[in-house]
Amino acid sequence: MTRAAPCNTSSQELLEYWLDEQPDETREQHLEEHLFACASCTERLQAIVGLGAAIRRVFAAGALNVVLPESFINRVKDAGFRVREYKLEPGGAVDCTITPEDDFVVSYLRAPLRGINRLDVLIEDQTIGRLRANDVAFDPNADGLVTVTSSVFLRTLRHSQQRVRLVAVDGTNERVIADYTFNHYPS
Repeated sequence: MTRAAPCNTSSQELLEYWLDEQPDETREQHLEEHLFACASCTERLQAIVGLGAAIRRVFAAGALNVVLPESFINRVKDAGFRVREYKLEPGGAVDCTITPEDDFVVSYLRAPLRGINRLDVLIEDQTIGRLRANDVAFDPNADGLVTVTSSVFLRTLRHSQQRVRLVAVDGTNERVIADYTFNHYPS
C-alpha cells in the first residue's frame, strides 16, 4: 500500500484562500486543484469556514467585546451595518449611548503603540466591576486600538461610567499608555 505524501499546505494559505486574499491567481488555482485531491485540506478548510460562520453569528448578534483592525470596521460599514463611533484621545472622556438602530458601537482609542510588544486592556465598570484583557491583538504601527463593545451588554446598561486603561507589559514591568472614560446614558 502506498502512503500519500504528507500535505504541507498551511492553515494561513487555507485562510487566505477562503478570504479570497491569495497573493496571485496562479497560487489560487494550484490550491483549488489541491483541495479537490486532498481530503485532509478540504476537511481543514471546512473547519475554518465553520469557525468563521460561528464567529459571524456571534458578532452579528452583538454579543462580543473585541479588538479589531480599522479596515474590518470599514468592511462592516460597507456591508450596511449601522455603526455608532466614538473617537477618544489619551485622557479623553465621552458621553455615549446605543440606540435601537445601532448594530455596533465602536471606539477608536488613540494611543502611541509603536515599540510595544504586549498590550493589556484594563476595564473598570460600575456595573460589572474590573476586567483585564491580557495580550490583546493590536497593530504596533497603528495610532491606536479599535474596540467593539457588546451591543447586547450596552443595551442593558442604565447610566454608568466605564474607565479603560491601555497598559504596555514588558516582562514584569507595566507602563500605562493611556486612560479613557466612557459615560454611558441609555437612549
